[in-house]
Formats: sequence, C-alpha cells, structure tokens
Amino acid sequence: MTDEDKTIERADSKPSTEEGIPMNLRNINGNEPTEGNNQLNSSEEKPQETPTESNCLQRLRETFARPPCELLATAIRNATMIVLLCGLVWLDHGSEILPGGNVFGIIVVCSCAMIGGKLVGLIKLPTLPPLPSLLGMLLAGFLIRNIPVISDNVQIQHKWSSSLRSIALSIVVVRAGLGLDTKVLKKLTGVCVRLAVGPCLVEACASALLAHFLMGLPWQWGFILGFVLGAVSPAVVVPSMLLLQEEGYGVKKGVPTLLLAAGSCNAILTITGFNTCLGIAFSTGSTVVNVLSGVLRVLTGVATGSLLGLFIQYFSSSDQDYHVWKRGFLALGFSELVVLSSLYFGFPGSGEILCTVLMASFVVTWWTRNKEVIENIVRVAWIVFEPLLFGLLGAEVSVASLRRESVGLCVATLGTAVLIRILTTFLMVCFAGFNIEEKIFISFAWLPKATIQAALGSVALDTARLYGDTQLEDYGMDVLTVAFLAILITAPTGHLLIGLLGPRLLQKTEHQDKDENVQGEPSEQV
Repeated sequence: MTDEDKTIERADSKPSTEEGIPMNLRNINGNEPTEGNNQLNSSEEKPQETPTESNCLQRLRETFARPPCELLATAIRNATMIVLLCGLVWLDHGSEILPGGNVFGIIVVCSCAMIGGKLVGLIKLPTLPPLPSLLGMLLAGFLIRNIPVISDNVQIQHKWSSSLRSIALSIVVVRAGLGLDTKVLKKLTGVCVRLAVGPCLVEACASALLAHFLMGLPWQWGFILGFVLGAVSPAVVVPSMLLLQEEGYGVKKGVPTLLLAAGSCNAILTITGFNTCLGIAFSTGSTVVNVLSGVLRVLTGVATGSLLGLFIQYFSSSDQDYHVWKRGFLALGFSELVVLSSLYFGFPGSGEILCTVLMASFVVTWWTRNKEVIENIVRVAWIVFEPLLFGLLGAEVSVASLRRESVGLCVATLGTAVLIRILTTFLMVCFAGFNIEEKIFISFAWLPKATIQAALGSVALDTARLYGDTQLEDYGMDVLTVAFLAILITAPTGHLLIGLLGPRLLQKTEHQDKDENVQGEPSEQV
C-alpha cells in the first residue's frame, strides 16, 4: 500500500465535519436540531412537575362537578322548581298562591302526593315488587283533608278539582285504549273475552243488589257503584305480571300475557258501562227512554270517535315530520276536549265513551307500529296527573262527614262483591287449558282495584254537585267512599297475593329451554 492510499484511509476514518454538525446530534429524520427540539428533548428527559395550585383547582372542579348526594340534589331541585312556580303564579294571580287559594292547595296536594308515593315505593319486601306508589298518594291526600291545621289552609274549589280529575280520567282512557294488543287478542280471543267481561258484569250486578238493599241506593246508583268496582287496576297488575314474566313463571301457558291483555278490555268495558249508567241516572223521563238515550250516546260516541280517528290519520300522515308526536298531541287534546265538553254542556258520560272508542279504534287500525312512542308521550302526562288524581281523591274523604254505619255497610258491600268476583273469575277460566293452581292464581290476581276507581269514583259526586241536589250528593259520596276503601284494601292485598302465590302456583320456564329453542330455529334468528 502506497503513502497516498494510507493518507486517504486516515481521512475517511475521521468524523465528517463538512456540515459542521456531528451525526449524533441529528434527529431521527436527519434534520438539523433546532432550539425548540432541544427544549422538547430536555422536557422529555425531565418530566414537568405539576404545581400545587393546579392540583387544588382540579380538586375543586371534581368537587363541584356534581352534587355530593343525589337525593339531596333532587330535593333541592324540586323545591327550587316549586318556589319558581309559586313566584310566577303569585306575580300573575296574587292571592291564589297564598294559603287558602286554589293554586296553593293544588301545589301542596301534588307535592305531598309525590312525596307519599316515593316513601311507599321505598318499602320493599323480598321476592316482591315495590308497593304501588298510588297508596302513598291516596293517603297523603287523606291526611291533608283530615289534619285540622293543614285542612284549614289547603282548600281547593270543587270546580278546580273536578276539572283536574276529568283531565286525569281522559289520560286513563287513552292509556286503556293504547294497552290493547290486537295480536294477543286474536290468539286468546275466547278466554280473554270471558275474563274481561264475565267478572266485571257479575260483580257490577252483585254490587248493585248489595248497594240497593244494604246501602239504600237507587238501582241506577247501584249499577254506577257496580261498574266503579268492576275494573281491575293496571297500575298494580302490570308491574307484578311483568316481574313474574321476567322470572319465567306462567310463561308457558301465557298467564301474564292473558292478564295484561284482558286488563285493557276490562277497563274499556267498565268505563263504557259506568258512563252509560251515569247518563241514565241524571236523565229525566221514563226508564225506557233513558235506556234508549244511553244506547244512543254509545252509538254517537262510536261514530264521532271514528270520524276523529280519520281526521287525525289524514292530517298527520306518516310522510310528515314528527307525525307520531302530532298524533299523540291530537289524541290527548281531543280526549280532554270531549271529556270537559260533555260536563260543560250537561251530557255526562258521552265524552268518556267517545274518547274510549277513539283510542281503541286507533290502536286496532293505525297505531300498531308507533304505539310505543305514543305510550311514552301519554306516560309523561300521566306522571303529572297521577299524584293529582289520587291526592284529590283522598282529599275528598272526610272522617268527620262519615257515619260509622255507612262505613260498615260499604266494607260489607265491597267484601261480598270481591268474593263473588273471585268465584266468577275461577269459573271463567275453566275449560281454557289451565290447571287448578293456575286458575286459583288468576282468580286472586284479578282482584286489585286502584286507577279506574280513582278516576271514576268522584265523577258521580262532581256531576251531582253540578245539579245542586243534596240527596244526589249523598249518593255520590257513598260511591266515592266505597271507591276509596276499595283502593285502600284491595291494592296492597292483591299486590301481596300476586307476589306470594305466583312463584308457588305457576310453573316456571327455565332459561335453558329458551336457549335451546333459539338455537333450534336458526331461520327465525336470522
């Protein structure tokens, strides 16, 4: 190797300094490092410590991001809403919001009813659904009326309470119509019709006989009382049946589905019979003419309900935006309009029948797909008017105005009618494929009374007050007293019987059987 070659090797072995930057200072991409990159590298090598001030701010943000107690936050929020509502009403009406005013009484009754419902809902028994909140609402109104100091300051005029209960009744009728399921009715037509019609009519006739001979009511008022007692409460039956259905009790024979489907039909039949008898009781003339006028009201309700149904269907078709919300609003609006109009023009009974047929016709024909959305709309309105309905019903019952003998006769009439209903229900489900245990369960599950009794119990009394007849008001007070006792006795009793007898009398379908059925039918699963 020559001297020139050695000189070249020494030159190649030295680090390259042509650009003036050593290779180890270049970044990954081969770019020259800048001042910002140097600072970034130094920050990566030494993690930046967060100051104590930022930690304190972060803790404060976490502390005030949400309230510490959800229950306390709910109470403060509701109290603020009530105070805000009272302030707005006071600025507009003045004395109505003060103690003794109508608005003050409505707010107190509604608030106490909500609190009572929450407290009763907190009572939970093992293997049983929570007690229905309507019991707490009913007792709250009853206590407001019968505590001397509170009753002197909480006063609501009959016109105001009657209007609010009428609106609540229209919502109850809408919910009963929406509860119809045409597919289930087609499968269970025979036994469903027998269960919905038979016990209701038999109990109504038995109650009319007992009320006429024991309580001294006229025959028209006896049948009014009978149809008030003839309905079963969906507010008690539906949650209990859904709980049993989730656990698999009676699903194989379709017991929960049968009771849920028959409950809506039973409510519609009860409301129709009640309003027909109410119209006959307040009509003048011969009995034959009154009966014919009652039938004419039913036919008029069917015709007018069908026309209103076509109107809503045509002017809120499915190609429009928010057509479901429009249908729900129009349905509620028409229902409340016909109920209040029937009372204003002096035709008791016809408006509720029209409303019932209107809602039933919609469910059967057009609302099958959108029924759940409309049910949610109606449920929002029911959340507001449920405490008003039960609270105002409880506030109508005064212990001072009750006679001991009348209370005893009311309890005797109610107890005998309920026993007759249980026996009739047992006979109606015979020859329907149920065993003896399932028949016994259905008989006792068809016992609770609450929602329909609260909606109809005071209608007769409100109508009698419009006529200004003291004798008719006494009859209406007897009907309301029996309805109040029916809710107070049968609602918790039926609730407990359904929860206790269901797991013991009904056959349980295991979840493994359902999984096998799903795996065995791949086409349906697809």
